[in-house]
Parts: sequence; C-alpha cells; structure tokens
Amino acid sequence: HVQLVESGGGSVQAGGSLRLSCAASRSTYSSNCMGWFRQVPGQEREGVARLKLQPAGGNQYLAKSADSVKDRFTISRDGPTNTVYLLMHMLKPEDTAMYYCAAVSSLCTLVPEDYQYWGQGTQVTVS
Repeated sequence: HVQLVESGGGSVQAGGSLRLSCAASRSTYSSNCMGWFRQVPGQEREGVARLKLQPAGGNQYLAKSADSVKDRFTISRDGPTNTVYLLMHMLKPEDTAMYYCAAVSSLCTLVPEDYQYWGQGTQVTVS
C-alpha cells in the first residue's frame, strides 16, 4: 500500500508560480516512479512530469516534463521527507486543472494508465 497526499494548490494569476507537494508514505515495497498528472472535467488525464529513482540507490533520479509544460514545470524529490514536488512557473489559464500525484513500481512514463497509486488531487486555478 502506498499513500499519497497532495498539497500546495490554489488560485494564482497568469504568469505566477506555485509549488505542489506530494507526501508519499514509506513502504517495504516502495515505488520507484512518481508522477504528476492533471485533469480538467470532461477531458482526458494528462501527464505533466515524472520522476524515476535510479537503481543505484540513494536519492538520485531522472526527471522528465511533458512538452506542454517544458521549461515551465520542474519535478523534484526530497529524500529525507519522501516528498515529490512540482514547481510551476509562468502559469497560464490552460494550466487550470486538478493535479494528481501518482506512483508505480514498474513502468515510469507520462501515461496515466501505467500508474497504480493515486492521491486525491489538489486544485490549481490560473486566471
């Protein structure tokens, strides 16, 4: 079982910044992949960014952002607190959505269907 809790959402003006946090519970069988996704009602869930822990151990990881948010959003991780962040800059109205944190132990992609565990989401509204 993996528990994910998102926070940091809110309302911001276009051009502003916001940092989302995803607190992940520790588990004997911890996931090696964490991702951020977003969804607007009536639309498909979209992959925003993902983070893959390296098999070598430690806190090393590989990060990737979707083309739609490239150069604006950055995913990162704080090992000691087991928290994954999504730092968002230059926010646009089109970024408005419910943002979800997700985890999986196998594949590490930007495809929602590949993820097993999901948080409840945090709303981001850009005006």
